[in-house]
Amino acid sequence: MVLEWFALLRLVVCFKTLLKLSTGKVERKKGNFNFSSHFWAYPNFLVCFIEGIKCSIPVVFLHGGPGGGTAPSNRKFFDPEFYRIILFDQRGAGKSTPHACLVENTTWDLISDVEKLREHLEIPEWQVFGGSWGSTLALAYSQSHPDKVTGMVLRGIFLLRKKEIDWFYEGGAASIFPDAWEPFRDLIPENERGCFVDAYGKRLNSDDQEVQYAAARAWTMWEMMTAHLFPNNDNIKRGEDDKFSLAFARIENHYFVNRGFFPSDGFLLDNIDKIRHIKTTIVQGRYDVCCPMMSAWDLHKAWPEADLKVIQDAGHSANEPGIAAELVAANEKLKHIKKGA
Repeated sequence: MVLEWFALLRLVVCFKTLLKLSTGKVERKKGNFNFSSHFWAYPNFLVCFIEGIKCSIPVVFLHGGPGGGTAPSNRKFFDPEFYRIILFDQRGAGKSTPHACLVENTTWDLISDVEKLREHLEIPEWQVFGGSWGSTLALAYSQSHPDKVTGMVLRGIFLLRKKEIDWFYEGGAASIFPDAWEPFRDLIPENERGCFVDAYGKRLNSDDQEVQYAAARAWTMWEMMTAHLFPNNDNIKRGEDDKFSLAFARIENHYFVNRGFFPSDGFLLDNIDKIRHIKTTIVQGRYDVCCPMMSAWDLHKAWPEADLKVIQDAGHSANEPGIAAELVAANEKLKHIKKGA
């Protein structure tokens, strides 16, 4: 009976969290929190970023994809009274321009952007938050600049290894979502199905824009349909948006074809010693199909000092109730550590 009541209470808490998150809000104290948008100019492109109150503790939000871009709702994981929340659209994504551009767009370029943004904002050090591809970039950035990172919250771990890409794009995840897989598969002729990532790359870089858009929609729809434990129609509809899909698909594919521009397949795991001292929470959905738990588990084994939280009733998305609640809790934990420092 006690277990039944506990399960019921947990369900109610998750439902309340879902209601809060559906409006893009987690309960916070009322106040006037100002966020300003800026464009940061490079010689050949602009990077868009949004920041909060300058006197607060800084945290940088690294979005997924790559190519996914940020949204105002991404701020909901942080207490705006405590954190100076910095969101930025990585090269070619979101409001950054040129849109969907692959020129000078590598992991190392993005690491440089994150560091230059920190310097531009005159921030000595900051907390880093990243999910999915954002976890990849967070790990790579922190390993490059370990003295600039005060703590990390990582979700849906993606180490950009060949076996992870093969799982999602070469048939593994198809065994769980065969209905979503078939439209993705069927866009490619049978004689090119030996490597779907390469076949889609050919089309996403076609001179024919309609060919690009068709491939982008199929690529994006496949991920949107598999990102939640239960179907999320709003997320699925993003695959129908040509502008969003083109950046999302082209940039993702570009990084995956090039294996993240890392020098070796296990590069991020091989360099854990550089960040072992950084207080970190890893949040992982048990039934994450996009970034399966094997990667979070491998990271946990290499880095037992990090706190692994497995959400038993969740898939990939940060907006799933259990994952969202744990992300908020992880930021609250780091907040209290900083207050006590």
